[in-house]
Amino acid sequence: MKILIVEDHKELAANTTDYLKKEDYICEVASNAKEALEKIELFEYDCILLDLMLPDGNGLEILKHIKNDAPQTSVIIVSAKNSLDTKLTGLDDGADDYITKPFSLPELHSRIKAVLRRKTPEANRILSFNEIAIDLESKECRINDQLFNLTKKELNLLIYFINNQNRMLSKQAIASHLWGDYTYSIDNIDFVYQHLKNLRKKILDAGGKDYLQTVYGLGYKWIDK
Repeated sequence: MKILIVEDHKELAANTTDYLKKEDYICEVASNAKEALEKIELFEYDCILLDLMLPDGNGLEILKHIKNDAPQTSVIIVSAKNSLDTKLTGLDDGADDYITKPFSLPELHSRIKAVLRRKTPEANRILSFNEIAIDLESKECRINDQLFNLTKKELNLLIYFINNQNRMLSKQAIASHLWGDYTYSIDNIDFVYQHLKNLRKKILDAGGKDYLQTVYGLGYKWIDK
């Protein structure tokens, strides 16, 4: 799951990022409204933690952009404003939840999980592709009903491919999805290849088929061969 933290308080943003990364989320931070709007336009996020009081704008204006441009994205307002009117305005404008500062990080995490659960019906928590089945809640993966182990990165990579089956995914798109948008600023992302190689081997060793196709010079596709 990929989360954008829109927060100008550097220490709070860093603490939130550190905590959520330990819970296996991919986190990006925007410290002002301009940066947040740029990221929302360029990248996709599962959930956005949105501060209302930013140095160059109001978070409620960002919320309107999110609802127009990325309505599938969940939004939790994280603000020091605790008036009932502000909370009602945020929720009526489309936020999925509202948490008041100061807050505990475990409570924030629970609210993120609750919001994401509401967006994922029970029947859709099992992601399946032929002999492969992934429980998105427990993070268990099975091939032909037999559990097999993947690292967190490999599991996220498998989910990413199955959700984008038949689409060509560039190496850069894969790196950005799994490691964050900072990968656009680094010169070498060949580490992606090693993770793909490991994932393919583990699936084959567990009795699965090879669905990963290399499109030379362009990227990779997950297809039912």
